[in-house]
This record gives sequence, C-alpha cells and structure tokens, in this order.
Amino acid sequence: MASSTMKIRLDERRKLFTEIPPHPRTTKPGQLTEEMVKQFFDEKSFMTEDENSMKQFILFLIEKFTQLRATSALQPEGITSKGTRGFVVVEDYFLQEELDACRKAIDKLVDDLAQRLYEVGKVKIVGIIPNVIVLQIQAIQDLWSNERLLNAIEQLIGPEIGGHPVWNLRPKTPQNLAAVVPWHQDAAYTDEESYGTLVPTAWIPLVDANFENGCMQVVRKGHTSGKIATHECCAGPTWYLMLDEKEMEESLGVNFKEDAVLCPVHYGGMLLINNLIPHQSLPNISNEIRWSLDLRWQNPENPWGFYGLKEGVLMRSLKNPVTQIDWHSFTSNEKPLKDYASKDEDEFDTRISGPWMKRWKMTNKNHHTATFREDATSWHKN
Repeated sequence: MASSTMKIRLDERRKLFTEIPPHPRTTKPGQLTEEMVKQFFDEKSFMTEDENSMKQFILFLIEKFTQLRATSALQPEGITSKGTRGFVVVEDYFLQEELDACRKAIDKLVDDLAQRLYEVGKVKIVGIIPNVIVLQIQAIQDLWSNERLLNAIEQLIGPEIGGHPVWNLRPKTPQNLAAVVPWHQDAAYTDEESYGTLVPTAWIPLVDANFENGCMQVVRKGHTSGKIATHECCAGPTWYLMLDEKEMEESLGVNFKEDAVLCPVHYGGMLLINNLIPHQSLPNISNEIRWSLDLRWQNPENPWGFYGLKEGVLMRSLKNPVTQIDWHSFTSNEKPLKDYASKDEDEFDTRISGPWMKRWKMTNKNHHTATFREDATSWHKN
C-alpha cells in the first residue's frame, strides 16, 4: 500500500515538473517565448518521435556550430535562447541599467565589507556574502521582484508567486576550491515536504559567465523521473552536498556523457532551471571574480521546504494583491541556521552548517561539518 501511494506521489511530481501549466490569458512584457517554456519543462513531451529525432539532430548541429562561433538566432522581442529539456538560457533579457545598478551597489558593499574586515584584523572572506547585508540593497530587491521577471515566472508556476527563502549572491573567486559547487539537485537541500513544489531558479551572472570563469553545467532531462537522487555530504572543504555521476545515471535515468551541457551566459542573460535538475558550477580558472545571483520563486501556498526555519516573501498574488513587498519581515530572520552551529559568535565567520547535513550520509568532514550540532531538533524530521 505504501509503495502504491509513493508511486502516485511520484507520478504527480513528474507531471508537475514536465507539464506546462495554463498560459496567462494576457500578453505581458518579459514573458518567455512558447519554445522557451517548453524547454524549461520538457520539450520532448510536445513532439512525435520523428519530430524529436529531427529536433535533437538540429540541436546537435547548433551546439557544434556555436562552439565555433558564439552567435545565436534571435527570438521574438529581441530575446534569444538555447538549451533543451528542463532548462533554458535566456539571452539579453535584462536591461543594462537593471544589472548595472546591482553591480554598482555590490561594489560599495564589498568596499565597506573590506574596510570592516581590515579594522578587525581579518584577511579574507570566502563563499557567500551574508544575505542579511545583501538584501538591504534596493537594486537586488528591485531585480528579484522585477515586473518583467515575475511575468516570466508566472508562466512557469502561475499567478501566486513568492520569493523563496534560499537565494544567494555568489562571488566565485579564482583558483578557490571552496567556490566550486559540485553536482547536486537543489531539492536535496530542502525537506521532503517540499518535494512536490516546483521552484524555478534564475541564475543571473553579473559578468559574462563562461568555461574559464566557472559557468554552470546542467544535466538535461534529469528532472523527468521526478526523483531526488541520493546525495552525500560534504564536498571537499565546503558545506555543499554532492551527487555522484553513477548515482545520477542509475537514479535519474540520464546518460551523463550525453546529457551534461555547458551553459555559458552573457551579461544581461539568465539560466532558468528547476529544483530537480542536476547542475554544478565549474572552477574559476580565470584571473577575475565571477559574480552571480541565484534567485528563486514558488507558489507561496506550498511548503517552503526550509525545515520550518523560514518562509518566503509574497511578491505577486491574484488572491491577495501585493501593493508593497514586505522586505523588512523577510530579512528580519535572515540567520536561521545559527541554532545548528556550535561555533563562536563572529560576524565574519564563514563556516556554514544546516539541517541538510543530517539528511544525507556524511562521507567527508571538514571545518563546516565540525560546527553542526547533531542534537538540533527544531526542523522537520522525515
């Protein structure tokens, strides 16, 4: 009986992640093309076998061609896209002033932070800048709740839209193992209660992102099974979960060599993925920092999946129209993981620990895992 119930739940989850929801009745600025929406879910579902074979052949030729020449075909409204099956790269989406405002504000943030680090005798900060600081930047708030961007997200999850509690500003510094994010599914970081929630992520580089400075790599069709593969904790010197390639193939039914796709994104574009698609970021072997934002949304009526520690922020709703986003309440509880750590109070402590460390087998220990308190009990146990 339990097995049958699980199968039904898995079928429903597979449908959620691969079938396009009803399209908005009105055309709005910033909406994705029909082809982009199909790519985000699973374009194979909308073709006959012969049509799909031809499409795959054409995509193969396009990929080979773009390796020789960095160009792409224009889509309507000046938006370009490339990619297939569970993700989509959307080029030239943002206005230059929208991202330039973020860059300018981040420059000031880094200058201020560097001065504070100098004053207290610190010499470096690694990984993710604290969100409680970042979200005070008006330009970041404006970008996350950008009307055009919400119009695109509405095509994926419907008109009820909340900003997810997990989001990041990431400075990927050169030659830094701690800045390399291994293969994983985002859903592996959340609790099982949220496994049936579609969470689109917009990965937005604040510079041109390419192979040299550590762009993203995605495993296409890794979401179609509706499954979350078995992860391990934690990779190298980081707090990141990791997903073995063999486990990925066996659990998710992908062919790693054929389905792993590089996703370079120019400044002004974004990569859209869901929370079941396996992905990783490559090492930064350039001489410059690669900055990026990963912003997430979901239907606020569904479980947030953050172990009861924090909820999201309502951005758009037909049922309860939003006149002003409550950023203050959202940022007032921006350090929910402190109860899981046994570390000393230090605002510049870069060690991170959280409940995902208890969900998966710990095969590697480091200075992050050393701070995790095994007796933490304030999160959802499954």
